[in-house]
Amino acid sequence: MNMHWYAVYTKPRWEKKVAENLAKNSFESYCPLNRVLRQWHDRKKFVSEPLFSSYVFVKTEESRHSELFRVSGIVNLVYWLRKPAVIKEEEIDAIRNFTMQYANVQLEKTSVNLDDRVRVIKGPLITQEGNVIAVKSRTVKIALPSLGYIMVAEVEKQNVEIIYTNLHREAHQI
Repeated sequence: MNMHWYAVYTKPRWEKKVAENLAKNSFESYCPLNRVLRQWHDRKKFVSEPLFSSYVFVKTEESRHSELFRVSGIVNLVYWLRKPAVIKEEEIDAIRNFTMQYANVQLEKTSVNLDDRVRVIKGPLITQEGNVIAVKSRTVKIALPSLGYIMVAEVEKQNVEIIYTNLHREAHQI
């Protein structure tokens, strides 16, 4: 069995329903939920909302892709370079850990740039590798490349180590 995580595109606001429908059809799925503080005129309350709008992750074999289209609420698989995008297990684990550790997680759509490659050495994303795409006075933003998104939380500079610098790459290209 060659099981991989894939992202499926859902009808608008169908993420939780699609995750339930996938489970009913014997698929392993994951719909990351974000704890968000919502305010009504008379109260405030934490609610669980899908982290990725119109996306659910499903772990399956490539041979079962056609079965996904029979699941109510799925519009299509997410493609990268004309093939279904494979999401790394480590990135699914990082999302799980991230959403357990933080509330009000923000996502920023990004096209990943080739900058310094880093590994997180402390905090909820420990051992995760990514590309640095922004540096502030004390924090950095790290991109998870196969998703094309940035999960934004403050990771202090002292909690990352450089494993490959952009300057090192350029020196080898000369």
